[in-house]
Amino acid sequence: MTNIKVIIPAYNEADSIPHVIKDIPDIVDEIIVVSNNSTDDTEANAKNAGATVLVEKRKGYGYACLKGMDYISEQIKKPDIVVFLDGDYSDYPEELTKIVKPIIEKDIDFVIGSRVKELREVGSMTVPQIFGNWLATSLMKLFFRSTFTDLGPFRAIKYDKLIDLQMEDKTYGWTVEMQLKVLKKKYSYTEIPVNYRNRIGVSKVSGTVKGAIFAGIKILTWIFKYSFK
Repeated sequence: MTNIKVIIPAYNEADSIPHVIKDIPDIVDEIIVVSNNSTDDTEANAKNAGATVLVEKRKGYGYACLKGMDYISEQIKKPDIVVFLDGDYSDYPEELTKIVKPIIEKDIDFVIGSRVKELREVGSMTVPQIFGNWLATSLMKLFFRSTFTDLGPFRAIKYDKLIDLQMEDKTYGWTVEMQLKVLKKKYSYTEIPVNYRNRIGVSKVSGTVKGAIFAGIKILTWIFKYSFK
């Protein structure tokens, strides 16, 4: 049996987190919700829904993901696969089986759920998000001959490969850092088209001008940093 653990960073996702947890398939061994300094009922609602709840006071998507990874590293039995999933219910958690399938059946190292246009609900991605995705993936194609089309947060990776990446970004650059390091290390990867809907609540990144600008700067910084290594 494949051991799968899910890490869900969550900042004030009290309304959405129970839906996310409920829709995660039974093949998952543990659901880890990392409350990123939430001030609402995110932690209580996640716990009541059956998740392991951790608290990361330092705000930042990467901080939350690293907290989840630290927790896993202390366990005796390590997972085969780690899945990252947002807590806002924009992804379809039941599609996790599609995300992990290439790893289980074809020994692929890394899989991204690609939010293709034909499967996206209208308004689910903002113009800055769409442009940022296009720019980042175009630059990765130019510099690394990558075939990535998205920086989608719904992703799965073999645990040993994840550890080997030595992830370090604490905020908005987490997703692109992972993809760049996968390319640098020449891991096998693929994308699976996934459905994407309007999130519950307001986005903390794409929903604000400040968030969109900082995310864009972080993404471009990582790309150019790796392009000249």
